[in-house]
Amino acid sequence: MRRYILPLILCLFAVSVSAAPLAQANIFEQALFDARADLEVLADAVFGLGIRPQEWTGNTNLQSETVASDLWFDNELLANGVFGAQIRPETWIGVSVPVPEIIVRNVRHDLELAADAQLGLAIRPPEWRGGAPITRCDRTLQNTLTILNVFYGVQTQTPESAINYCAAVSAEVEDDLINIVFGTPDANGNLPNPIDLLSAVRGDLERLADELLGLNTRPEGYIASRDVQSPTFVGDILLDMNLLADQQLGIGIRPPGWISGTVTSPASTYLILRRNLELLADATLGVNVRPTGWQGVNPLERCEPTLRSLTFLVESAYEITLGELDPADPAYCTTLSSTVNALVENPPQLDFAEEQENQRLMASSNYAFSYLDYAALDYMGVMPGGTQFRAVYRNYGESNMMFVSGADFAVYVDWRFTTLAETTFRSLPTIDGEPLAYCDANWCNGPGPTPTPTGFGPLIGVLIQTTPFATPNPQDVAATKQLVSWNYVRVGYVFDNLQSRTAQVTLELCAQAAAVATACEPVVQVFDNNINANLPVLSVYNGLNVYEFRYGYTTNLLIEGSTRYSTDVWIADPTIR
Repeated sequence: MRRYILPLILCLFAVSVSAAPLAQANIFEQALFDARADLEVLADAVFGLGIRPQEWTGNTNLQSETVASDLWFDNELLANGVFGAQIRPETWIGVSVPVPEIIVRNVRHDLELAADAQLGLAIRPPEWRGGAPITRCDRTLQNTLTILNVFYGVQTQTPESAINYCAAVSAEVEDDLINIVFGTPDANGNLPNPIDLLSAVRGDLERLADELLGLNTRPEGYIASRDVQSPTFVGDILLDMNLLADQQLGIGIRPPGWISGTVTSPASTYLILRRNLELLADATLGVNVRPTGWQGVNPLERCEPTLRSLTFLVESAYEITLGELDPADPAYCTTLSSTVNALVENPPQLDFAEEQENQRLMASSNYAFSYLDYAALDYMGVMPGGTQFRAVYRNYGESNMMFVSGADFAVYVDWRFTTLAETTFRSLPTIDGEPLAYCDANWCNGPGPTPTPTGFGPLIGVLIQTTPFATPNPQDVAATKQLVSWNYVRVGYVFDNLQSRTAQVTLELCAQAAAVATACEPVVQVFDNNINANLPVLSVYNGLNVYEFRYGYTTNLLIEGSTRYSTDVWIADPTIR
């Protein structure tokens, strides 16, 4: 249980909240009114009908400067009656920032905790008004959804009737968070590689085992495999980590915050395994005590994954760093949580936020075809790779066309052939009226007919002015191997790069449709006739080669297994998997 020094917080809070009139909005007033009504209903159940503590304010005046702080004050008095003086559940939010909307949001969250304790889990009287189900979720998840919506246009689609709403929402946005965090280059322009990071987890697990047990001494059944090409590489790490934890802490005993279960994304798996390993090291060696050569030097990796993702989002959105926090502090994650959540709840001034919004909408061309209309009829030429623009509108429905503007052009392009993230594209306002389209740049040479379908493929040879070479003939392979179509190609998604609109994938060729096939063979080589070269093998995951493709349907390939081959493949973007 967590204890609060209530009188001191009350004094500080009253000064900060009553300093300025509330900027009321209808939705805010409704949330405040409903919270006050439910607060009084629960107070009747706790103290007796019409009976209240002497300090109770009972303020229902929505025009009062202290109406939000009085609501919080009375909720704390009610909590004293439910839990005991200055005693609160671990998930209690209480005071966070002096923002009326956040105060009411937190009161609703905490009020539901008190109602669960007093009335029973999810048991409420008929007159209970309740609030949006998101207010039942923890503070970090609520603020993560806020910043995803404001800066990335991500909105949850989880129905409010979901049985475990908060867990469902968290699972829903996991892919968005992974794609943002692992799809953003570092200061050197490099993307984090989940396979390399998982290999570092294995190395640190062996260092911890050496420190605890001695060289070459391991629990019975311990595998100790470091072969990243092994199909059981990740599972072996998970098994060995649990064996070491069982031996050191007791069978089934784990440190607080340990995350159990399995996941499919290598990036998600890394975040979970790294945090569990850091918790195990703290529990066995001591907080922040690590063996020599330890690779897990990022203190963020010791915090739960949602907080780690929210920290990345906040630092990216507001262009700040939180390096001033002491990573050696045993309460590092707790302090980080308070700091990051407060930044979301009480963000920088509007002019700064507008500047960040402008930066979010800036992107560049990946040799996108440009048009004067969203129907892609008036072709104006290829926008050279790297040409900067600002995204303005998107077309209606499922169209991929968007209206962009630059120094000497305002045209329509297909967003898939730009560096604009899909989440940003989806957040654009739809076309309002008929914006003026023109193209005065030196690459504009239309209007005219589109020479080929928009995209890479054969066009890339024209763009870079190369002469195509003779390419292998798939018929030569047909004599010894069976041809299968694209839907017989099983695709395993390893990593998405939303900025480049590409995915790193594993490929298998199956004897029947991949969705129902049980026996498939690994792809050993991919030749791309469009560029007259073999696609490089980027890494190996679960024993399968990893290749990189753009989203969508790619043809003119020679994808070979030991007994089968295919000439095309479909790579789905994260929104339609």
